[in-house]
This record gives sequence, C-alpha cells and structure tokens, in this order.
Amino acid sequence: MSPTRMLAATAGAPLLWGTTYLATATLLPPDRPLTAAVLRALPAGLLMLLLSPALPRGRWWWRSAVLGAANIAFFFSLLFLSAYRLPGGVASTLSATHPLVVAVLAAVVLHEAWTRRRATAALVGLAGVGMLVLGPDVALDPIGALAAVGAGASSAVGVVLVKRWGRPTGLVPFTAWQLVWGGALLVPAALLIEGPPPELTAPATLGYLWLAIPGTLVAHLLWFRGIQALPTTQVSVLVFLTPLTAVLLGWAVLGESLTVVQLAGAATVLASVALSTAPSRRDSATMEVCPSPRVALEQSP
Repeated sequence: MSPTRMLAATAGAPLLWGTTYLATATLLPPDRPLTAAVLRALPAGLLMLLLSPALPRGRWWWRSAVLGAANIAFFFSLLFLSAYRLPGGVASTLSATHPLVVAVLAAVVLHEAWTRRRATAALVGLAGVGMLVLGPDVALDPIGALAAVGAGASSAVGVVLVKRWGRPTGLVPFTAWQLVWGGALLVPAALLIEGPPPELTAPATLGYLWLAIPGTLVAHLLWFRGIQALPTTQVSVLVFLTPLTAVLLGWAVLGESLTVVQLAGAATVLASVALSTAPSRRDSATMEVCPSPRVALEQSP
C-alpha cells in the first residue's frame, strides 16, 4: 500500500473517534464513564480473540498489559469522563494536545527527527482546533478538562510504545490483547464506583454497539497498522480530525451553529494535517508497511 493510501486509511480512526462525543451525549446512560469504557473495549477485544485466537508469549504478557492500560484503560476512561463533563468539541480540543506530546516522546524515545514542518503543523493544528470550539463563553469543568488532557497524554504514550516495541503477531490479536487487558483492568473500578451495568435500552444498546465495533474494533485496527507503517509524528497529527468531526457532527445532527471563526478553524485544522502528512523522501525511505521477518515468521502456521 502506498504511503498516501495508508495515511488515508489511518485517518479513518480519528474520524470514527470523533463520533464518541455525539454518541455519549445522545445515546448512552448518564454518568457512566467507566461502564462505557468497559463495554466499548472488552466485548470488541473478546470478539477479535474469538476470530483470531492467539495469546501473548513471554515478555509480551506484561507489554500487552502496559499497552492495554495506556491505549485503552486510561485513554477510554478519561475520554468518557471528559465527554460526560464537557461539550464534545471542548473535550476533544483539550485531548488534541496528543500530537505535541507524541512529538516530544518520539524525539526522546524513538530518536525521530522533529522537523520544523511537523512542529509547525502541530502548533497550527492546535490553534485551529482552539478556533473551532474555544471561546469567551466556554465554561471549563476542571475535572473534565484534566481528564481530556490526560486522555491525550495517555494515548500519546501508547503510540510511542507501540512504535518502539512493534508487534510480535498479527494485527488482529495484537489489537485484541490491548482491548481485553484495558477492559479487564477497568471492570473492578466500574463495579466499585458505578455499580452493576445499567439496563440496556434500545438507544444505549445502539450507542455501545457503535462505539465497540466501528469506534473501537475498526478504528484501532486502522490506527495500530498506521502507527507501525508511518512516522509517528505524521500519524499523530491526524488526531486533529477528531475534534473537527465532533464539531461538524454537532452542527449537522444537533443543530449547533458554526461561526466564521469556527469555519476558519476547520480550514486551519485541515491545512495543518495536509502540511504534516505531505510525503517526503525521508518518509518514503522509512516506510515499514510489511511486517518484519520475525513477525512474518510468528504469523506463519
């Protein structure tokens, strides 16, 4: 697959994640962020393991647990907490600090070059996201704001660790391990803090199914594949598409108005993504779309 097509496919993940806020606000039971995180992660992970059964080996037991905590448990729980306590666009804006954290960690841990072009794109994108949703009348709930920033930081750590460690098996079981670990780690906290799962009404069932299958299973397969095939800083800027999606869905579905400043912010976000994802010779040389020989060997029957 060409770098351009890989980028386009990977962009599907943040676009799907942008629907989280609308689904939470309109379909899910109120005040159940941990329950929502469990029901989003665990069923999807178990389904994937059923379709592609494989268990971790050796050090990958603890590595998959760490990835499950960063990419799923902390990320999902903080994401839903912010979604319940903040307007969708505001929550996704604060978590959009993710590309900046990834850029710093990638430079330190992965020794990836933080080019001036991508640093500029990250800052421009963050400014555009701010134009989308932040204004003088926005009231920030402190807990929700901290949760949103924490969600962005947690996912940034997860991205860098996935890139550093690679994967020892096929994409489906590798993703499933993280979802199962993340969901399992959240079950005790959800039961202790929120009690038994609520009665599943038709809207709630629809919401959980949407978040579990397209919003988690499909999105994370696209995301983890893109992380390993493309430069980390290039992929991370795609996260700016999440708040853009959240704001546009609020306008299209909930009838929220869009100001001239917000429209300019949307254009700025798209420009930052285009600037960061424009191919370069260095990116083409470092593309790793095919699995390593070790992965290919472990995937063979």
